[in-house]
Amino acid sequence: MRIQARPLPRAVAIAAALAGLALAGCDNSAPADKQVSAGTHLDDAVITTKVKSTLMTDAQARGGDTSVETRKGEVLLSGFVDSQAQADREVQLAKGVEGVTSVQNKLMVKEGKSTAGNVLDDSVVTVKVKSALLADDQTRGTEFAVTTNKGVVQLSGYVDSADEQARATSVARSVEGVQSVVNDTSIKK
Repeated sequence: MRIQARPLPRAVAIAAALAGLALAGCDNSAPADKQVSAGTHLDDAVITTKVKSTLMTDAQARGGDTSVETRKGEVLLSGFVDSQAQADREVQLAKGVEGVTSVQNKLMVKEGKSTAGNVLDDSVVTVKVKSALLADDQTRGTEFAVTTNKGVVQLSGYVDSADEQARATSVARSVEGVQSVVNDTSIKK
């Protein structure tokens, strides 16, 4: 007699995957006052997923290009949007998600239309900046979200100190093709 394993219910599989990601992301090298528990990481991952889903499914927000990061229930929205109305809508939607304690709006309104060449150039610059941050031993490149619009690089995410913020800006500025850097990172509380 052969016993066939039943697949896990979808919700259980998703929860297990998120738990694994949360545990993998635990950083015990941070100072004790800035560390968060695995449970908080999992809660933040769930909030991030809910906010991204809400933005993606709203016709007015069109949040596909918005970076969403969460730390202790505080959501950080960053990236480039087409209009101030779109930015306002995304903030409103994020505030409505269960578990969100506050929303930091670091969304930047794009200036003018982008050409296919701009988009390609910006993609290359974004990859170069991410690579430079990962290669730098004083920044933890995986902690940064990087977006680029017409050579303007926006850095966002949560960092441990003002020194790390300054170093990330310096590293990004040194990358070929970067016109300017907007550092919208927040220091962990």
